[in-house]
Amino acid sequence: MVRLTRAQQQERTRASVLAAAKEEFTEYGYALAKIDRIAERAELTRGAVYSNFPSKRALYLAVLIDLVENTATAAPSAPPASPADALGLFARTWLERLPLVDDTTGGGRLQLRSLVGVLDDERARTTLAQVTRLEALLLGTALESCAPESPRRVRLAALALTLLDGSGHLAEIAPGSGDPFDVARACTHLAGIELTDTWAPPHLPFVAAATPCEDTWTPPSGLPDLISGDGADLGADGVIAVLGANRLAAAEEAVRAVRPGEQVTVAVTTGDPAETGRLIRLRVGDLAGCLRRVFTADALPPLRLVLDDHAAIVSALGLTEAGDETEAAVRVQNGAIVARAHGRGAAHAAATANTTPPRKPGRGHPRAAP
Repeated sequence: MVRLTRAQQQERTRASVLAAAKEEFTEYGYALAKIDRIAERAELTRGAVYSNFPSKRALYLAVLIDLVENTATAAPSAPPASPADALGLFARTWLERLPLVDDTTGGGRLQLRSLVGVLDDERARTTLAQVTRLEALLLGTALESCAPESPRRVRLAALALTLLDGSGHLAEIAPGSGDPFDVARACTHLAGIELTDTWAPPHLPFVAAATPCEDTWTPPSGLPDLISGDGADLGADGVIAVLGANRLAAAEEAVRAVRPGEQVTVAVTTGDPAETGRLIRLRVGDLAGCLRRVFTADALPPLRLVLDDHAAIVSALGLTEAGDETEAAVRVQNGAIVARAHGRGAAHAAATANTTPPRKPGRGHPRAAP
């Protein structure tokens, strides 16, 4: 008889709970699902379920993440010819989630990654609003790669995502309504709309400059990048922005200001990784999976995003505290931290920091942000 390690047993228990929860949510939907029935399906105790997932919402989000992360994402052989072609391809990829007419109500909602009735508090809705702005940035910058001379396309991306989300909501409340092919064609034509999309946040001229420093940088390893699906290289030259779940829109401040060829990494921090962290992982991972099926690797958004659930990056950067409202950033150059910023506009400040290469990489000591 093979004796399982503690970690192996925990993983087996977690897999059993996820499988049972998927059956429960498929049959009853989120609102009517019961933790007691999930435990019974998994042949576990109620306590065993809660020891792995602290709430029904955390469990539901975990089921959706498992669904998203096990969806095939074959890379395209060539990039889209234009933003219009890219939007059409993206829309067709996204619309594959629409349920079939013979799917159960609960199963259809899982297929749609539905959050209707799940995010029923102000904190969750605030986070979702920030995530939708991040989603628009990711799709928008990918569209910009199709036509480098074109203007900012984040508003166009937000419009397309609104249309797609609306079609998904209609499919949920009125199955069989609407024609997904019409929606895909409409998204293609959206690329021709002139939106006068500019980038001029009024607060940026008033952001304090980053503080020069010369601190050692030992980046954590093994952290996955939600956008590319690969491991995140935190040692590359560029900007690392630590953003709380309620400050995700600030990612664009680094993307627009960073120097050509440099990397922007966003480390997301939250005081609630079980629910808020899973919500971000679900939405970003879902969108990124669609992007990887439409855009080649070199056309993906110029951004790396890591969920810092265990504060590995926060600790390595010497930050004394981090939560949903955090904005902090550093500039990494030649393997050392050469500038730090904290507070609103920190990502912009670090990206625009006027620094010279450190005299001797490795000197100095990490220090906490003010």
